[in-house]
Amino acid sequence: MALAAKYSAKEVEQKWYNYWMEQGYFHSEVNEKEPYTIVIPPPNVTGVLHMGHMLNNTIQDVLIRKARLEGYNACWVPGTDHASIATEAKVVAKLKSEGIEKSSLTRDEFLKHAWEWTHKHGGIILEQLKRLGASCDWERTKFTMDDDMSESVIHVFVDLFNKGLIYRGYRMVNWDPQAKTTLSDEEVIYQEKQGKLYYVSYKVAGSGDTLTIATTRPETILGDTAICINPNDERFTHLKGKKAIVPICNREVPIIEDEYVDMEFGTGCLKVTPAHDENDKVLGDKHGLEIIDIFNDDATLNAHGMHYQGQDRFAVRKGITKELEELGHLVKTEDYTNKVGTSERTGAVIEPKLSDQWFLKMKDLAAPALEAVLKEDVALVPGKFINTYKHWMENVRDWNISRQLWWGHQIPAYYYGADKQDFVVAKTADEALKLAQEKSGNAQLTAADLRQDEDALDTWFSSWLWPISVFNGILEPENKEIEYYYPTNDLVTAPEILFFWVARMIIAGYEYRDAKPFSNVYLTGIVRDKQRRKMSKSLGNSPDPIELIEKYGADGVRVGMLLSSPAGNDLMFDVELCEQGSKFVNKIWNAYRLIQGWEVSEDRKQTEAESLALQWYRNRFQQVLRTVESEFKQYRISTALMETYRLVWDDFCSTMLEAIKPPYGEPASAQTYREAIAIFEDNLRILHPFIPFLTEELWHDIAERSSEEALIVSSWPKHEEFDAEFIANFDFAMEVVSGVRTIRKNNQIAFKETVDLVIADNEKQGRTFEPVIQKLGNILNISHGEAVDGALTFRVKANEYFVPISGAVDVEAQIAKIQEELSYTEGFLKSVQKKLSNERFVNNAPEQVVAVERKKEADALAKIDTLKASLAGLQ
Repeated sequence: MALAAKYSAKEVEQKWYNYWMEQGYFHSEVNEKEPYTIVIPPPNVTGVLHMGHMLNNTIQDVLIRKARLEGYNACWVPGTDHASIATEAKVVAKLKSEGIEKSSLTRDEFLKHAWEWTHKHGGIILEQLKRLGASCDWERTKFTMDDDMSESVIHVFVDLFNKGLIYRGYRMVNWDPQAKTTLSDEEVIYQEKQGKLYYVSYKVAGSGDTLTIATTRPETILGDTAICINPNDERFTHLKGKKAIVPICNREVPIIEDEYVDMEFGTGCLKVTPAHDENDKVLGDKHGLEIIDIFNDDATLNAHGMHYQGQDRFAVRKGITKELEELGHLVKTEDYTNKVGTSERTGAVIEPKLSDQWFLKMKDLAAPALEAVLKEDVALVPGKFINTYKHWMENVRDWNISRQLWWGHQIPAYYYGADKQDFVVAKTADEALKLAQEKSGNAQLTAADLRQDEDALDTWFSSWLWPISVFNGILEPENKEIEYYYPTNDLVTAPEILFFWVARMIIAGYEYRDAKPFSNVYLTGIVRDKQRRKMSKSLGNSPDPIELIEKYGADGVRVGMLLSSPAGNDLMFDVELCEQGSKFVNKIWNAYRLIQGWEVSEDRKQTEAESLALQWYRNRFQQVLRTVESEFKQYRISTALMETYRLVWDDFCSTMLEAIKPPYGEPASAQTYREAIAIFEDNLRILHPFIPFLTEELWHDIAERSSEEALIVSSWPKHEEFDAEFIANFDFAMEVVSGVRTIRKNNQIAFKETVDLVIADNEKQGRTFEPVIQKLGNILNISHGEAVDGALTFRVKANEYFVPISGAVDVEAQIAKIQEELSYTEGFLKSVQKKLSNERFVNNAPEQVVAVERKKEADALAKIDTLKASLAGLQ
């Protein structure tokens, strides 16, 4: 049955994805083969596909499909992340729209709503990945809140606590007042913001003196508990041992001395607010200062805020500035740019806050993970990220792992008394009761006396176990799956989670398996628009990936995404890339239709030109195959695709097919047809990882195949010797063909009209490839000799080629045309040279502008030489 004239992506994609799923090609079980394993970076369970997912998962699918063709037992584990902050925020917003406040619910009632939301919206993104062609082992799909995954998380928490690595501490933390939870340092994004520096005067108690401080946050004045000066600062000797009066609240606070104060910065006097600044907290602890927290959890002011109680911190900033001015305490304000910490999840400005939280000691845990990357046991691709990783790991801080959320893994700490230290950590409530009875010495304690910690664990505390827990390696460390699939091979992810996730997975790998979790980390770039802006919903510059697939087909979108995505470098996405990908898909479709459209005859002998072209392409294929494999090894997936693209479009379609197609109205040689199909099948094999749907469709159209013979489970092409000299000589012949075609084009000689060609073979190329030149140039006769009068000429290296034009062109008309072009070009050259002779222009114009003019001059001179040579051949 003849193929349709136009490729129908939607119909083909649905058909073959269903077939792959039905045949179980994506599923992997432990067997005798060498495994190739990837674990997906789990997207948010209620998320939807965006352009970053498209890029990341296309790369993963390319790698897994290639490994499958290479004979590995390919296993790509999919799954989703419970995303504590993001999911809880969505559930809270949904409840609010229904008139329900989270605070009116019990934990269990809230979690019921959260699970309903998750079951309703969860997994959409995984279904969308199927549209892209993702060949994940869907039978292995995991969710970070699955029972076994949750049990693994609790097991690790208890284990690390028992090892003395997890502790509870009263620390200054990053507080997100919108999500009302703490964040780790890595979840804080620092942004440069334009603000004000406020100079405020404080009265010195018992005198008429004043002192001036500078602050970016005048609202925190109400929490001041000291003024600090440098003991070596002679300007403030008179203030030593005195007290200052905090404006508005009129609180007397001590003036303390500490060399921490930079005498060159600001005024030299520092307001100390231990509850709202990490450095101030250190000073406060050192000098025994009072701690006054003026904020509620939502960053409104509490009772310490006096008449500003209940108002938002930024509204108070405006109000307190006005009040300070009215009271005569505002000396001046200056524009000031500083870096402000914002929440990676909500975008809210972070508030430093003192709080009881759970922390994981990181320094010792991080050591083997640092060594693994520095010794390249774990390779970061591209390597430019190694120094960033090294800096972070060498300066790693204890990880704040508790979050003030209900959605997530509840911390397995159980309190049995009024004191902060009256708690035990256990996997279950029953175990906790036994431990509590032992620790308290009170055998009468009951389950009703225990209260589990309300906080949930940081989402990353579950996903850092992902490569291990998906194979149940935490709960059953010697099970056959973890021992077979772990370590995994490649991780494909974004650089922005190198520390959130990648580094912590490496840490967990060495702690719980004494082995790296993966061998290579391929760090993709950020998908940006043509204006270099990060794609986001808020900017409205991010196309809907599903709409792109609907318009250009999954194969077209995959090619479009990969064409401009070098590892670690940002992708400047343009919809035209998907159009280019779609055109490539159609080019392959039409190339196959061309071959299938030939009438084939066993009686027709293969021509010499056909034999040479087929031999050349087989050699060229082997040459490119090695290049493609080299690019894959270096994770230059974009370049590997581009090499394949050029091979198929330029070498196969534009050269080989042109050389072997039969003359119009004549049958093709059966031998040539069979060889062409075999070559086309090899093309499909190396195209399949990039373009899975089209290639499977054509593979099955070539011949009826059983399920064991499907392209997805066929084989990657084997290496064969190739003749580089043969390729080079054929390429030389193609330059000759190009020269003939240029002469035809420039002289309006139709291709259907034959021409003769005379060769002055100074390069000693011989006659081997002349049949190809003859066919592709539509040349009647080729002869060897010297210069031919009245012929059009061109050169390839030292060889000269002459095309006699007697009768082929109107010589007089051609001479007139060339003379007209020569006259124009000479005039253009004069104008350029006039500009370049102007010293003022050359000396004052930007260097690149002058360079452009010099190039114009050189191009014009070269063109004039060519035109004069053409004239000489015609006259």
